[in-house]
Amino acid sequence: MTGPSHNSRFDALRSALADVVAIPVTPFADDGSVDRDTYRALIRRLIDGGVRTLTPNGNTGEFYALDPEERFLVTELTMEEVAGSGAIVLVGVGHDLPTAVAAARHARDAGAHMVMVHQPVHPYVSQDGWVDYHRAVAGAVPDLGVVPYIRNPRLTGQRLADLGELCPNVIGAKYATPDAAAFAAFARDAGLDRFVWVAGLAELYAPAYWAVGATGFTSGLVNVAPEVSLRMRDALRSCDYPAAMEVWERIRRFEELRAADQSADNVTVVKEALAALGLCRREVRPPSRVLPVERRDEVAALVKAWAI
Repeated sequence: MTGPSHNSRFDALRSALADVVAIPVTPFADDGSVDRDTYRALIRRLIDGGVRTLTPNGNTGEFYALDPEERFLVTELTMEEVAGSGAIVLVGVGHDLPTAVAAARHARDAGAHMVMVHQPVHPYVSQDGWVDYHRAVAGAVPDLGVVPYIRNPRLTGQRLADLGELCPNVIGAKYATPDAAAFAAFARDAGLDRFVWVAGLAELYAPAYWAVGATGFTSGLVNVAPEVSLRMRDALRSCDYPAAMEVWERIRRFEELRAADQSADNVTVVKEALAALGLCRREVRPPSRVLPVERRDEVAALVKAWAI
């Protein structure tokens, strides 16, 4: 199945998803507020490092720990900093439906190109209700590309297919269930060519997901070492899996530290690495917590080994 013609206006956005999709961290100042200058510097470092697709207000950006005004601020800072660079911005939105719609409209008004809709965290999510939620967000911003963030293994590919029929601007999916076989089936049930498939579990899962249909992957590690993430992307684009797995081995321990204990230190490890480079304070907000002192040396050693 080929992509429907009514999606042709989204071709540039589809290409941007078939890439390293960076999830920037949100640095905090001494007083606990968003550190605007450091955030700008980190975004500029990503762009200068060759990154062309960014998701402010993603999980690595501590989306759920920011208040609404801070999320708007992060969106605006990102748009200001990428101006003229050609980078594509995919803003994370979510929470209750009115909040998600308001954030999507704010992203549109700020000049963003797409929105990534966080997996609904309401304890009672029906599959039809999932479609309704995303349809409402996509309908509020018909000119923006929309990318559902799929973390629920119960969701079927048919539901995404249904959403795609209702909303032409739903152009991709960030799939983050840790099961490559489930992903392969889901993508084919939804429409392998109808959507751009982004491996939502970063470099550790990217080769396996790429082999069965993904053409992009998200990354938090890219905040620390853009060239490492881009090297994996280039290897995967060339179908050079041995080269991709060489990168995989280099970053394996770093990603395992982030994934341990149900990703308790997912953001913490990235900020610790940035702190080791002198680029960002290590502080995170609850329910995340900074690494204990005795574990910080390991992160610093991993970063040093990458010769950044």
